[in-house]
Amino acid sequence: MPANPLNSTEPPHQGSEPDGAAAGTVRAPGAVEVRRSSRRRRTVSAYREGDRTIVLIPARMSEDEERRWVDVMLDKLAAQESRRRLDDGELAARAARLSEQYLQGRARPATVRWVTNQNTRWGSCTPAEGSIRLSHRLQGMPEYVLDYVLLHELAHLLVPGHGPRFWRLLDAYPRTERARGFLEGVVAADRLPHPPCAQDE
Repeated sequence: MPANPLNSTEPPHQGSEPDGAAAGTVRAPGAVEVRRSSRRRRTVSAYREGDRTIVLIPARMSEDEERRWVDVMLDKLAAQESRRRLDDGELAARAARLSEQYLQGRARPATVRWVTNQNTRWGSCTPAEGSIRLSHRLQGMPEYVLDYVLLHELAHLLVPGHGPRFWRLLDAYPRTERARGFLEGVVAADRLPHPPCAQDE
């Protein structure tokens, strides 16, 4: 059975789709497999299968619609998975993997942990101690956003400021701009005035 199935629809998804229903299979970068099905009319589903993400779409969808839905479903799956809070040990292991993948393993934090006292920063780093702290507000955000903030702080273990050398370190991460845009959107939404509460007459 697929792990973490996710449906997004116009009407609710009716029943499961047999493996033989796929009319075509297209592999996309990043271990994403798109399966088109003539049986599927209006629903889009996604689930993890090992190290791949399977996205099921109607056969009639255009390529533009396919790209849009793949992005939507990847974000929804990532947010669903991020709702399970990583403990500090898992967070440290994630940081180690990111360092190996994007920084040639050069950033080696002594500690990586969640904190609840950072409400104006997403993360912080003390290079002298090798410590990284992430705001609890990141919990529940898409995984690519969490990974970006972790990489940002890991890069500070190597370069303290935000000069060109620092940003070159983050060039290797393909979703830097997208993650920054997501976080900027969260900050902008927090600054919006809240509508006044309706008063009983």
